[in-house]
Amino acid sequence: MAIDYQQLAVRIKQWAQELGFQELGITGTDLTKDEPKLQAWLDKGYHGDMQYMAEHGMLRARPAELLPGTLRVLSVRMDYLPAQAGFATNLADPAKAYISRYALGRDYHKLIRNRLKQLAQKIRTEIPELGFRPFVDSAPLLERPLAQQAGLGWVGKHSLLLEQSVGSWFFLGELLVDIPLPVDEPHQGDCGSCVACITSCPTGAIVEPYVVDGRRCISYLTIELKTAIPETLRPLIGNRIYGCDDCQLVCPENRQAPLSIEADFQRRPQWQDQNLLQLFAWDEATFLRLTEGSAIRRIGFERWQRNIAVALGNAPYQSEITDALQKARAHSSALVLEHIDWALAQQKRKSWQAANLLPRATERLVRIVQKGLPRDA
Repeated sequence: MAIDYQQLAVRIKQWAQELGFQELGITGTDLTKDEPKLQAWLDKGYHGDMQYMAEHGMLRARPAELLPGTLRVLSVRMDYLPAQAGFATNLADPAKAYISRYALGRDYHKLIRNRLKQLAQKIRTEIPELGFRPFVDSAPLLERPLAQQAGLGWVGKHSLLLEQSVGSWFFLGELLVDIPLPVDEPHQGDCGSCVACITSCPTGAIVEPYVVDGRRCISYLTIELKTAIPETLRPLIGNRIYGCDDCQLVCPENRQAPLSIEADFQRRPQWQDQNLLQLFAWDEATFLRLTEGSAIRRIGFERWQRNIAVALGNAPYQSEITDALQKARAHSSALVLEHIDWALAQQKRKSWQAANLLPRATERLVRIVQKGLPRDA
């Protein structure tokens, strides 16, 4: 009996929604047009220390080489914006830690991969011999161009996938399959003349529309970079200790972005209004316990301390910050120590400025008052 792939595609999309995906699109495997852009990005060294990007080379644009026999890519979207995102509260208070909103709940990799496997098993009820392989940031794959080809949105000037009225607060995943399903129409949206993400990036990482210099991106600096954060970029990081959402926060398409209905993506209690000093006081055992099942654990305790030390250096002067940094010097690694000493220098400079600017301001105020007094006063 011949398989009706048109009807199967309809059922696959229904199954995807039943499994918690907000959308599923189907595309082929041809990413030839994206290879020159990928090569140019690599040639400029924008991948920084992420050597796996260069090692895999054009494999990222060739899904069929990841799973021989692949005919289609099922691209899925799952919203992750938590109900209690706390954007303004965290970014407005430099004494509090800002963590990228995607990392406030459970690590999405395992959850989405398991859902994709369940989807494949449902397809196998129709096609027992189905060959498949799920991906969630777990292999070299240009997931955003694939998602655009599958109709899920367009690649914005900040390089993230965007969809009108949906925004960009969602994860992507892919299921490679070896069946000739009908493909969806590519998304034709674009950002128009908007450059909000480019002008708002704290470190100027979006060097031109659709091109991000990963070496300057705060997400790269706080998550991917394993060595010291360049000194010139440290002041620009502010209180962002894990990732950055600025380019998404200013994007007009995110004004009506839906909230996630996934319980696992909601903010965990330990990330509710935590100030930097509280987080810096964690020992490694506490860090491992409270980041269990979280994407944050992947950076390890050393880089966690490194990032918070930078944020403490950027915070307004407090004697408590200086005391905490000095105390941590005795048991910190060389990498963390470098950032602690930088933070101490920043705090010392701010302390000096506060001590010297206040008397000057007072003297100026006195002169202004005296100048305005009557002659016989």
